[in-house]
Amino acid sequence: MTKAKQNKRASRQALSREKILKKAVSLADKHGVDALSMRKLAHALNVEAMSLYNHIDNKEDLFDSLVDWVVSQFQLPDENKHWKESLRRSVISSHDVLLKHPWATLLLLSRINTGDSIMAYSNACFGSLLNAGFSHALTDHGWNALNNHLYGFTLTEINLPINPDDYSKAAEEYLPMVPVERYPHIHSMMQIIIKGEHSGVNDFNFGLDLILNGLEGILAENH
Repeated sequence: MTKAKQNKRASRQALSREKILKKAVSLADKHGVDALSMRKLAHALNVEAMSLYNHIDNKEDLFDSLVDWVVSQFQLPDENKHWKESLRRSVISSHDVLLKHPWATLLLLSRINTGDSIMAYSNACFGSLLNAGFSHALTDHGWNALNNHLYGFTLTEINLPINPDDYSKAAEEYLPMVPVERYPHIHSMMQIIIKGEHSGVNDFNFGLDLILNGLEGILAENH
């Protein structure tokens, strides 16, 4: 048996669902999830494509598993700690994870998934709000607001056409296209950014705290 065949056989024998997902995440991080196929994944693992089907049902199963793997990296809120700070840390952690895997947010939003990690994460978040005294309806509304901020902000940040470090330069470049007589408020804001008095960079935590503070106010009104 040649060395190449020996290596391929050893790789096939060592194949596992965990190993497949780890490689799939790596490929998606490098090339995007749209470029991920069972054939390319098998090639990267040095195995035949059919070998993957002993561990992964199909491409849909692969994508569901990828989403669940990403969510498994989120920090779960601690139901035994104050709901506001615990959820804040959890959502910030989730945002950080999604930025490390730019393909994951859209994939997560486009699928109905009941994987263990997603269920555990959602259950812990619901528990934090319910244990704090929110009704089931307010818990649902509150969690949706937090999720909308998390996913919407992440997608915006990933797809920004301008690097945040270049905001000042971009504002100076585009200022002549914003006549002060027509758009005085935008014009003045751009001048502040050009002068360095404000970065113009969106702040994830600012929006998150607005939502959490709003929920805290609602909770106080209902008790």
